[in-house]
Amino acid sequence: MNDLQMMQEKSVLRWGGLAGILGGILFIVVFAIVGFGPVGMEPVEPAEEVMRFPEIRTARIVENGLYLAVLVLWVIHFLALYRALRGTSLAPALFGSALGILGLVMLVAGALPHVATDPISDLYHAPGATAGDQATLDFLWQATMGILEMLLVTGLVILPTGLIALGVAMFGAPDFGKGFGGVSVALGLVGGVAACVVLVDPASPIFPVGVFALIVFHLVLGWKVYSLSKGKYVGSLEDRGKG
Repeated sequence: MNDLQMMQEKSVLRWGGLAGILGGILFIVVFAIVGFGPVGMEPVEPAEEVMRFPEIRTARIVENGLYLAVLVLWVIHFLALYRALRGTSLAPALFGSALGILGLVMLVAGALPHVATDPISDLYHAPGATAGDQATLDFLWQATMGILEMLLVTGLVILPTGLIALGVAMFGAPDFGKGFGGVSVALGLVGGVAACVVLVDPASPIFPVGVFALIVFHLVLGWKVYSLSKGKYVGSLEDRGKG
């Protein structure tokens, strides 16, 4: 591997690792906004959600914007993981990264719910809105949120399989080994169990467990991928053999 190729390899790993770490930190910030801000984590009736939306609109926009940024950063991290693993474990690295990105795409599709609910809220709170109009808009709000929740659950069902496949790829990669591979598989299994429970019961309180498993995965593996960019050699074993 020549110097230019090595610099490019290090750049991919450096930015990919930092993206994973930053995404995990931002997701924690999102939880802080939801948990300690005006949005709140306590479930409320659908009618109450649309009634109080004007009061929390700004907080929702900030929350959703940060959430979208997290998902985009994690796409970059998955691509870096594929690059780091493809030389020793091509099939699981490819499948794991593809499934991870597919899961993130499903989450991205529902990352900005305020874009869909804002017009409903405006009509609901319009001066001339009757009780019948508000009841109809309340049902429309519920239907819209139901579609967005479907995208969320679908993404959370797909993502753990990607984590497990990447963990399997790490078993054959000396730079990661059984330690990081085992952590990835374990987090994938935890996220998978949580996703299955949510799939059966969307209102289950176990929902945050799968999300926290994703956060831990990207923080831990983000640090690992970033640390690889600091090493003397980077990239696949095949590339090292050419150097």
